[in-house]
Amino acid sequence: MASPFQLRAFRSDDADAVNAVAIAAFAEFRAEYGDWPTVSRNVDKMAALARSAEVIVATVDGTVAGAVGYVGPNIEKQEWFEREWPVIRMLVVLPEYRGRGIGRALTEECVRRARRDGAPLIALHTTPIMAVALPMYERMGFEYLRAAPDHSGVPYGIYVKRLAPLENRAAPR
Repeated sequence: MASPFQLRAFRSDDADAVNAVAIAAFAEFRAEYGDWPTVSRNVDKMAALARSAEVIVATVDGTVAGAVGYVGPNIEKQEWFEREWPVIRMLVVLPEYRGRGIGRALTEECVRRARRDGAPLIALHTTPIMAVALPMYERMGFEYLRAAPDHSGVPYGIYVKRLAPLENRAAPR
């Protein structure tokens, strides 16, 4: 049996592997996107998230098996997110490593970082075509908030997980 996965910070020498994982993870949806060549060119740049996000990598026996970007509060992000929200970006796991808890662990690490940052919630955007990821997020407490812009004909929505009730946050002084 393969050893369990490990989570660690992205390193610059992970760039090609992270981009390859992203392409492999999204490839199963190629028929759903109206312009797969454009979508794949954007997905193939996942490692570029490291310029503005904390990218977390999951490895199995030294192989990059998954990755995710955590964009902290008050960092520039897509216009459909509130600037003060921390956001989970591009959760990807190689198909052959799915079912081992890697996606959940990467998501939990983003939630941990949002709590570290004192955020009252964390957000992400996803689509119903992601029939494994979306139910996982919902089981983890993410709830649909509103629609997000479609991507190449595929509908997306904004989901949030509340981390602390607003009334329990300290009042500004």
